[in-house]
Amino acid sequence: MKTNNLFIVFLFSSTFLFAQSPKILFDQGNKAYNLGDYDEAVTQYQEVLKVGVHSSGLYFNLANAYYRLGIVGESIFYFEKAKQLDPKNKEILTNLTYARNMTLDAIEVLPESIFTQITNKILSWFTMTQWSKILISIAWLLALLFVLYLWNTKGVWKRVYFSSFLILTLLFISIFTLTYLRNTKLQSELSGIVFESKINIWGEPNDRSEILFVLHEGTKVEVLDELAQWKKIKIANGSEGWVLASSLRMLN
Repeated sequence: MKTNNLFIVFLFSSTFLFAQSPKILFDQGNKAYNLGDYDEAVTQYQEVLKVGVHSSGLYFNLANAYYRLGIVGESIFYFEKAKQLDPKNKEILTNLTYARNMTLDAIEVLPESIFTQITNKILSWFTMTQWSKILISIAWLLALLFVLYLWNTKGVWKRVYFSSFLILTLLFISIFTLTYLRNTKLQSELSGIVFESKINIWGEPNDRSEILFVLHEGTKVEVLDELAQWKKIKIANGSEGWVLASSLRMLN
């Protein structure tokens, strides 16, 4: 009798766990979305997140569901999360642009320097993982050229190997410097999304200081500093100020 009871408990538990599997929840969310039941789609996608599963596809679908519901902050937040995992995905970038068009803040982006534009263009050719593999390949090639230079006795070939070694060394240093600076910036850069319909941006971390400007739901900000319940932020046009931390949801 005890064996049968244990078997029933095990069967029930297995069925429950299976029913709650991320794939089933994700598929249920997709089905609800295709039927136009966006509230149910959001519910199912959020359940997948609660299980601990994260992917650009999940964030993208969740953002689209919020977009259909007209919930600006949530939509932009999850499009940004999808972009972090898949920064080159054109569909994510396009839909993020549509979502940003729902925000009330029209912020003019500061132009980037020519050096920054060139750097970003070069680094966009490959992912950081691919750049790392390229650096490793160059390092092996440098080692090979060094060995060939030492072993070869002919002056012409020694000059060829030496010149090639110098050129590749400069290339290695350049790529390493650019990728290191970019990776350091990405790791240190904190950003968040405004999650209140309207917030004041103060000159100092207290509500007795001057109100510099206001922001609305869905606007992305860079977090520069924090003090108690306040965060110092900067927006795309370079303007800075202090906001209550509770009005932001951090992306990282």
